[in-house]
Amino acid sequence: MKQALLDFWNPLFSARGDFIAGAANAEARSRLADWPDWQGNCLVLVGPEGCGKSRLAEDWAARTGARRLDPLRPDAAAVRAGPVLLEDVDQGFCAEGLFHLVNLAPLGRGVLMTARSRPGAWPAQVPDLRSRLNALPVAHVEAPDDEILLGVLEDFLRARGIRPSPDLAPYLVLRIDRSVTAARDVVERLHEASARGHRPVTRALAREILEDETENLDLFDP
Repeated sequence: MKQALLDFWNPLFSARGDFIAGAANAEARSRLADWPDWQGNCLVLVGPEGCGKSRLAEDWAARTGARRLDPLRPDAAAVRAGPVLLEDVDQGFCAEGLFHLVNLAPLGRGVLMTARSRPGAWPAQVPDLRSRLNALPVAHVEAPDDEILLGVLEDFLRARGIRPSPDLAPYLVLRIDRSVTAARDVVERLHEASARGHRPVTRALAREILEDETENLDLFDP
């Protein structure tokens, strides 16, 4: 049952497919809308894990027909044929391949990258790569604000067919990590606990789950 329960998640998108926009992703949405008129035909979405930058990148790729490339084995020539997307570049990349990709970007129609850190902090073993990385335009995606996190929680609950008490989502917003991943995980745990105990999804159930989590973390304290 565990695997079946995890199939549906689409961070920052509701069951209806609507994007949850807010101040935290406003800069990124604006810069993505400027495509293909990006400086040097490149853009890097930078933000913490779970902020929704991958969902934004996937939406852009679907809209533009961009080809997804592996940062460890990028086909630099692919950018000549059309837009390309590379995700989590700061987690590992081929320096020489990235150097050629950025150099060829002006000949193509767009290179979008995602990362948790700014390009200026990425390692640069290839000569002249440092200057290329420092010059890459960046759009920041902040951790979800209250508006986005509330919308994400409500949509995840709706996608699970859960009709929570009206005060549940606002209660959770104040008590979970500010990330789409945390919102997904707490709804998953609520869904499982509700099904297992045949209980309605309420603040009381949420309180039990969050207290259990805190107690489990205490077990690892020195």
